[in-house]
Amino acid sequence: MDTGRRDIDDIIFYQNKTEDNMIGDSSHIDNEKENKRSIKRRLFSYFAVALVASLVGGLISSYIGSNYIFSKKESTNKGEESYIAEKTYSVNDSANISQAVKKAVNSVVGITTVKVQRYGFIEQEIDGVGSGVIIDSNGYILTNSHVIGDGNAKQITVLFENGDEKSGKVLWQDTALDLAIVKVDKKDLPVATLGDSDKLEVGEIAIAIGNPLGLEFQRTVTSGIISGLHRSIKVDETNIIEDLIQTDASINPGNSGGPLLNSKGEVIGINTAKIKSAEGLGFSIPINTVKPIIEQVIKEGTYKAVYIGITAVEVELYERQFGIDLQANNGVIVLGVTPDSPASKAQLQIGDIITKIDGQDIENMNNLKKALYKYKKRDKAKLNIIRNGKEMEVEIEFSELR
Repeated sequence: MDTGRRDIDDIIFYQNKTEDNMIGDSSHIDNEKENKRSIKRRLFSYFAVALVASLVGGLISSYIGSNYIFSKKESTNKGEESYIAEKTYSVNDSANISQAVKKAVNSVVGITTVKVQRYGFIEQEIDGVGSGVIIDSNGYILTNSHVIGDGNAKQITVLFENGDEKSGKVLWQDTALDLAIVKVDKKDLPVATLGDSDKLEVGEIAIAIGNPLGLEFQRTVTSGIISGLHRSIKVDETNIIEDLIQTDASINPGNSGGPLLNSKGEVIGINTAKIKSAEGLGFSIPINTVKPIIEQVIKEGTYKAVYIGITAVEVELYERQFGIDLQANNGVIVLGVTPDSPASKAQLQIGDIITKIDGQDIENMNNLKKALYKYKKRDKAKLNIIRNGKEMEVEIEFSELR
């Protein structure tokens, strides 16, 4: 065998094999580069799809989030409440707010007053400003009692949206309710639509209109939600304003007497800044509280409430002043009964403690007075009383108005 020829063939074989391997390696490198480019393209595509999806999802979730509120569902544990999301209108729906404001804004008025403040022998005139809302086209305006100095303002001027000014006269006011009705000599006025405050739910849109910092900011609009219902706030030592609407819509002193609206532009409450509260909390008096009063004032020119015919004081105050334990947690103790009055005919006696009227708790005389607003002449009611330590129930007929 020719070994020299075999060596040459082996060299040629290995050389060809090496070249083949080199060609194969080159092809492999090219494939790797192509694969990397393909992976990059796929990653970019995934990223682009993910970005678009996140943007769309964000928009959808924000829409859904703003269109749901939490509401109560059945408790899973005794004594605890859980919540679910229910669909409602968006709090940030500016279109709803804008339409509501357009419907009601021309019925909102500014109210300026001149009050006389006494400092010993010196009298000083003090200017005041607030808001009001037109409740009848013939010049009837609803506002807060404190806006018109609880009926003691020396001068009341009502300013309308078109720039007109008219002197106002107080037809009715109640300090305990912090509400008043003023009359001006002007007709064909735009009238606000009154809503139903008994149907309110926490989370609904709330819109306040008024003059928060004076007339230079007339008809300022603020909005938020109904934050709470049936709130009771102690105003002073003798007066607790009850059943209030709580809102996070900004309410400042000049807003007092202005309307709180729902998303339909209906008046659901009258704003009051008389209550000093934490920042971000405002309160309104439910419109249903004053509806019967509005009807009677417009019909008869004034309002007269049903009459019981007693002199009484709250239990807590009586116990504190006389150091006596009446063994009653709440109520008013009767100190006097007017002859031939509804109380006399119901056989109420001195020393009786009235704790409830038709199931509603009675805390003090202001509380009792406000409870009587829902009754009319010849209506009957059941009084829960404590007499000589025993609980009793008596029926009273409201035969008089005062």
